[in-house]
Amino acid sequence: MVYALSIVALIAIFTVATLTPINMGILAFAGAFVIGGWVSGIPVEDIIDAFPGSTFIIVGGITLLFAIAKANGTIDLVIEASLRLVRGRRWAILWMMFLLSGLLMALGSVLAVGMLAPIAMPLAAKNRINPFLMGMVISHGALACAFSPINLYGAFINGLMDSTGVGANPLVLFALPFVLNLAIAIVLFLIYGLDLIGHRTPRPVEEASDGGGFGGSSRRPSGGGAPAGGPGGNTATLTDREVIEEALNHEGMKPVKMNRYRLATLAGIGFLVVGSVAFGIDVGVSSICVSAVLLLMAPKSHPKVVDNVAWPAVVLVCGMLTYMAVMTQNGTLDFLGDAASALGSPLLTTLILCYAVAIISAFGSSIGTLGIALPLAAPMLAMGEVGAVGFVAALAFSATVVDVSPFSTNGVMVLANAQVEDKARFQRKMLAYCGLIVLSAPMLVWALVVVPTSV
Repeated sequence: MVYALSIVALIAIFTVATLTPINMGILAFAGAFVIGGWVSGIPVEDIIDAFPGSTFIIVGGITLLFAIAKANGTIDLVIEASLRLVRGRRWAILWMMFLLSGLLMALGSVLAVGMLAPIAMPLAAKNRINPFLMGMVISHGALACAFSPINLYGAFINGLMDSTGVGANPLVLFALPFVLNLAIAIVLFLIYGLDLIGHRTPRPVEEASDGGGFGGSSRRPSGGGAPAGGPGGNTATLTDREVIEEALNHEGMKPVKMNRYRLATLAGIGFLVVGSVAFGIDVGVSSICVSAVLLLMAPKSHPKVVDNVAWPAVVLVCGMLTYMAVMTQNGTLDFLGDAASALGSPLLTTLILCYAVAIISAFGSSIGTLGIALPLAAPMLAMGEVGAVGFVAALAFSATVVDVSPFSTNGVMVLANAQVEDKARFQRKMLAYCGLIVLSAPMLVWALVVVPTSV
């Protein structure tokens, strides 16, 4: 009875949080006390002790550091410098956006696509880049780095696997989604973007700003000379300072210059990455310390920066991990492990789970879906019948690669900022692409990763 109620409560938490704006973490905390205390008889003190303090520090610290970097202009500085590096090469614009999206996600911004889409999609229209290609490339760029050990998704999965006793492998968890999403982006480029390779393509100013410019304004050259990168005539390309500044200003971004505060922010982020990867320094502790130093450097510049911390994400992660700890203590995970072993085909079970998380996540929360799937899979992984590391990475990839859906946060931002005449048609194309991903990605990752590591 206890096991059934624990599972039903978990499903109810996910369903209610998906259909309503209630934070899943709040429901998970409540479920932990109800199922753990009243139903399972676990002392309240033990449930409180199960609170994932280390994960709280990691997620809170990383989002605080990123909020500071955004507020002090460091993020704008990186985006501006990146745009200037491409120097009007259309293929380079596309891949620079892929790299920027991945970088922002890797450093802790789960809303990387939301930050770049208002810039990337008008840039696509301005430079004759297929808008569908641009939207999917920035989405896959973010998803490629979704499981960086210093961001929300990576901290959640690694903490969850440690709490269930399976053990985490941050390197494999990061590398597998990165390689597969990069491969998908390359395939999309080969299909839609080969015409971007070659010389810079100038466009008439009138055409560039006809319904596809930044804010719909029409700009004309002030003189009769040809701008840099053009063969002559009234043309404008991305190499023009005016066009770049127009892109930056689209979302209120203004050109920024390096100063000691932004330099210190970049140095702090570098210390965080190098310290965690090369020396094993705790990510949460170092991010809090770096954030404290940056705040002390300019204590009056960001009085409300703490308000920009992703507290809903912190609550969601910590709540789900606490509920998972209750399911471990009351024996539900052991029960699910026995049930999984009774199916007789661990590999078939893994394939079913990969498809299940892909389908559910296409319409719901990726991290919430993983919060259900991984605990269900943990007992089977502990039995050693399938490769634990490969299967966890496969589940993580299957649950997030479908975030190209027009119903996901990433998809919504791409659709909203697409410079196209028929938004409904563009949405249908995104939905068809998502359907293709749902059908193919789980089978692909299962065949490439799960099967070879389970033999």
